[in-house]
Amino acid sequence: MTTALMNISNAQDFYAPKGMLIGGRWVEAASGATITVENPANRAKVAQVPQGSAEDVDKAVAAATKAFPDWARTNPRERGRALLRIADAMDARAEEMARTIALETGNALRTQARPEAKVSADIFRYYGGLGSELKGETIPLGENILSYTRREPLGVVGAVIPWNAPVLLGALKIAAGLVSGNTVVLKAAEDAPLGVLMMADICQEFLPDGVLNLLTGYGAECGGPLANHPGVAKLSFTGSTEVGKVMMRAAAERIVPVSLELGGKSPSIVFPDADEDWVVDGIIAAMRFTRQSQSCTAGSRLFLHADIFDSFLDKLAAKTATLKMGDPLDEATDVGTIINEKQFRRVCGYVEEGLKRDDARLIMGGLPPETGPLSEGYFAMPTLFADASNDWRLAREEIFGPVLVAIRWTDTDDVIRMANDSHYGLAAYVWTHDIGEGLRTAHAIESGWVQVNQGGGQVPGHSYGGYKQSGLGREFSLEGMLESFTQRKNVTVNLDTPRSR
Repeated sequence: MTTALMNISNAQDFYAPKGMLIGGRWVEAASGATITVENPANRAKVAQVPQGSAEDVDKAVAAATKAFPDWARTNPRERGRALLRIADAMDARAEEMARTIALETGNALRTQARPEAKVSADIFRYYGGLGSELKGETIPLGENILSYTRREPLGVVGAVIPWNAPVLLGALKIAAGLVSGNTVVLKAAEDAPLGVLMMADICQEFLPDGVLNLLTGYGAECGGPLANHPGVAKLSFTGSTEVGKVMMRAAAERIVPVSLELGGKSPSIVFPDADEDWVVDGIIAAMRFTRQSQSCTAGSRLFLHADIFDSFLDKLAAKTATLKMGDPLDEATDVGTIINEKQFRRVCGYVEEGLKRDDARLIMGGLPPETGPLSEGYFAMPTLFADASNDWRLAREEIFGPVLVAIRWTDTDDVIRMANDSHYGLAAYVWTHDIGEGLRTAHAIESGWVQVNQGGGQVPGHSYGGYKQSGLGREFSLEGMLESFTQRKNVTVNLDTPRSR
């Protein structure tokens, strides 16, 4: 692992927050309290945002409720055209957006922040074209009966997003919710609110007041009141499984629909015919090393066939060592930082546990340096342990950091059993030249999203979501928009009525 850390850039040429967006106005928290946003690459304070609370949630939901009737009556294609204009405006400010994302998240500008800014605009463009697809069906009940369904918005959507890809995940909630005719109250993650605030600022140029409202604050003080608010008709959450359970309980208490995109512990299965450099590149991509593995789809369980186990690990370690870690705003940087000190310490704790075990072999990485430029921020080394078992804690718990475990296998049925032996079921990856074998394995894996011979991320149009405790519902797709943000109404009309005299 080489170091590309130079002088961490100062907070310049980035988006400057204006407050929270409520009812078309930029406001401070009712309490006057603020949250300090930190640059995780050097722990410098870069901005302050309002610390929202239940009082602010009340105001935001009231504004969204007031705006809902007119927005719901707006022609769906006109709602779509608004999203297309937002996409164009986001493209025009893509570099400012990317630099802001890199500054607050620690994700590298070249490898992560710029792609996130681009895909986020594409999400608005994708959903902007789906306004005409909010259609129902007719039910054949005879010549004298007209029976049909229509898709109607739910009302006020309460959405909560995490910090790992904040603009992309915010775009998914906002774009799908708005084109469906809902109004949205979104709470940004307290660690990474700036890019989302910038996106809301752009959106507000093209939306009526109150259609989109954006809150900043902590989970218990702001997210909790939003989840439990009686004016919220739908909950959409992306984050950890544990918090997802809290959101589901809140939804159950009021019997409102909820969609959850939660955690993962995704398997990558490499067959013996795939001991090749392109597969090594795919494993690095699937593990999301250039996002510091802060991704719920990270392929953090590597199942390698015994015939290629050692040779593949040698190639993987050598290729990973070429990645440059350093200043997220440096064009040379491949790998940035963990988001904050709490998560950094958590990741280091898992590494320490691995180092203490006699039955695990450290192939690369380890604990971060305690001196030098990387010690100034939350830099976690890409780490690989070999000879682990599938029941080891590092192979079962979502670390949300760059810690990969390699597990040896010989029998296909056995490796599928190990891959499925998890309460998660979000993503999976299969690598083989035998496409038949690859497809049979993909079909047998209990995950909502399986890739064969590639390790990339989601794109608009994918039906994306989890099995088991990885979530409920789907995102990124037309079906996700329809299932998550509309409700179906049946209308039946008797056409054979007596003629009036």
